[in-house]
Formats: sequence, structure tokens, C-alpha cells
Amino acid sequence: MLKKRIIPCLDIKDGRTVKGVNFLDLRDAGDPVELAASYAKDGADELVFLDITATVNKRKTLRELVSRIAENIDIPFTVGGGISALDDVEALLSAGADKVSVNSAAVRRPELLNEISKAFGNQCLVISIDAMDVRDIAKVCVDGGRTPTARTAVDWAREAADRGAGEILLTSMKKDGTKSGFDIELTASISSSTTLPIIASGGAGTKAHFSEVFLNGNADAALAASIFHFGEVPIPELKEYLKTVNIPVR
Repeated sequence: MLKKRIIPCLDIKDGRTVKGVNFLDLRDAGDPVELAASYAKDGADELVFLDITATVNKRKTLRELVSRIAENIDIPFTVGGGISALDDVEALLSAGADKVSVNSAAVRRPELLNEISKAFGNQCLVISIDAMDVRDIAKVCVDGGRTPTARTAVDWAREAADRGAGEILLTSMKKDGTKSGFDIELTASISSSTTLPIIASGGAGTKAHFSEVFLNGNADAALAASIFHFGEVPIPELKEYLKTVNIPVR
């Protein structure tokens, strides 16, 4: 088994880290630069930064904040939010991001994935899929979860892989912020439909939830926010637990 990755996520609104439930009822979770530095020190394998209102507010990602975070960490750093053109990708990579996460703009114009992969390589291209259950079928949502589409998550994952994405960040909207466990069924279905690495997101509440998504959901990495932000599950403790259940971590 390849070593699994633990990834804290900074959801950013108005320059602050926030966290909600099912993408709603956001509350402040702290200064993103301080949190990022703390996670890097605590052994996080990567960091994800999502400017969650950039697309719906029709603006670009907060580049200056990205740069400040990059200066304070020494782990791979993925940035998403409001990315719709090659210039956006170049600006964020220049600001210190290692990878970019694309969602709404790629759903609306899938050729964007081909363009980014060709220009910068698939190693820096993450396709972010926000999935909502519609009549028991996982459908893709855009605009920060506000707008459902007709695309199924499985079909979109396959197409994104074909178009040059290098990794999938999969968020179960019904699980987001609930701390009831990752969506194992959804994660496993996406994992079995593509060869791309899967980052599972949405629902982490206990250390056991991570082992479940690795063993039963076939996730390659697991992302969480509130349990890390509010000190409920420290990253060093989580990694020690995973080792005791024979899950290799970095």
C-alpha cells in the first residue's frame, strides 16, 4: 500500500479561514497564515487553500494571501477558487502554489483542463468535484456548491482524467462539516472509475474515519478542516493512530 497523505484544508472567505456544515453557516476558524505554518510544523503532508467565494463573486483568488502562506510552509500547496484561465494558473504558481484546483470553470468549459495540463503539466492540476446526491446519484455542483449540474460525478471524473487532470479532490456535500465520517461509497465509486489519485473530503470527525476511507474507500489522501482547526484531532496523533492500524503514512 502506498503511503497515505493527510491534508488540512483552509476554506478562505474575506481573508479569514472559515468552516461550515454542508457548505453553509460559516464560522471563523482563524488566521490562514498562522494555521498553515502550524500544520506544516505538525507534519501535514500537503495543504489545500480554497477561496470559496471567488467564483460566485466573480473575482480572482487572493494572490497576496497565497504568497504569504507559501512563504511560511515547506509542504506542497494546492490553491483553488476563481481559476478560469491560464493567466490565473500562472499567477498562482508564481505566488508559490505547487498545484491549482479547478472546479466551476472546468465544468462549464472542460477544454480548460486540456489547456492547463498542456501548458503546465498534469502534476499541478487538481480537479475539484463537489458532489451532491440527487435521487441517489452523485451529481456535480458548481459555484461553491450553490448550483447543481446534470453531470454525474463518476462521468466527470473520467472525463477530467482524459483531459489531463492529475488528481481529484472529491467532496461529498452531504457529509461536509458533519463529522459523521467520509462518504465511503462515493469515494470508492470514483476511485474505481479512474486511475487518478483521490483526495477524500467531507465528514471527517474521528481518527477511525480516516482509516475507513483509506481501507474501504480506496482514497489516496484524506482532507479535513474543522477537526484540525479546532484541535479535535491533532495531526501527529492521527498519524500515530494510522500506523497502529497498519496504514502507512509519511
